[in-house]
Amino acid sequence: MTTSLKRAPDVPDEAVPPPPRHRARTRRRLTGWAYAAPTALFVTLFFVVPVLLVGRMSVSDWGLFAGDRGINLPDNFTDAVDLRLFWPAVRFTVKYTVITTAILVGLSLGLALLVQESTRWTGFLRTAILVPSALGLASASLLFYALYSPQSGPFGEVLRDVGLADGPVSFLGTPDAALWSTVALIVWRFAGFYTLLLLVALQGISAELYEAAELDGCNRLQRFTRITLPLLRPSLAMCTILCVTGSLLAFDQFYILTKGGPDNGTMTIVQLIYNAAFQGGNDLGLAAALSIIVLVALLVLNAGQFRWLRKGDG
Repeated sequence: MTTSLKRAPDVPDEAVPPPPRHRARTRRRLTGWAYAAPTALFVTLFFVVPVLLVGRMSVSDWGLFAGDRGINLPDNFTDAVDLRLFWPAVRFTVKYTVITTAILVGLSLGLALLVQESTRWTGFLRTAILVPSALGLASASLLFYALYSPQSGPFGEVLRDVGLADGPVSFLGTPDAALWSTVALIVWRFAGFYTLLLLVALQGISAELYEAAELDGCNRLQRFTRITLPLLRPSLAMCTILCVTGSLLAFDQFYILTKGGPDNGTMTIVQLIYNAAFQGGNDLGLAAALSIIVLVALLVLNAGQFRWLRKGDG
């Protein structure tokens, strides 16, 4: 008696269910995309699309009220560079950026060291330093505009009381005075934020490193230059990048305090973009070309800073 064995039909690979590990990996991947989707949508709608629109405007004859009247490349870029206030605005913006960055980063580092070393007044110092950071930049600018008032502002009265001034003090009356008055506002407003960043980095440095250096005979200055500064390099670089980027894009404080005056002496590049688009020029194409120039400059500058940071870490 013979038994016939029937061969099972071949089952295609697609019909075989994936192993449990593969299903779990696919589920995790889909979950990751689901979490990232809102952020990706937000970035696309509020960054990528506006940048593409600005790029389109920069190569077009695009008036504020007339709309798109066709491509005119490269007229917008040549007109932007030929603007009477373009190079003065660039020089002033760079000057303001250098001064603000140097003072703000240096002062923030000193405050972070002070707060870290202090024991009795630590809570009070941290609160006093961080409170201005809770105030919006526009609100802080309006506050200082009132404080700088020659007639009713308290700053001028204090200077007269101590004998440093004989009459009303014009904090915003000259380009140099307006520059330093604005720098004082920005330092007051943002010093707490950068101090917090550097304080977190300082607290991440192991105390054993300082103890070992002290046992080796290093004094306080040597410990600071050989341990603190090298280990703070990434945080200092990050603070510098944030400060430089924010200073190059300065607008609120100067628009509220000086509106670019006196005699266009405090005109920043972003104010020039605003004026080209909405005040007098009504030329969105020209303003977009200026924006693209600023964007390219920021990308090049930040890329150089990141490269310098990676080189230092290597």
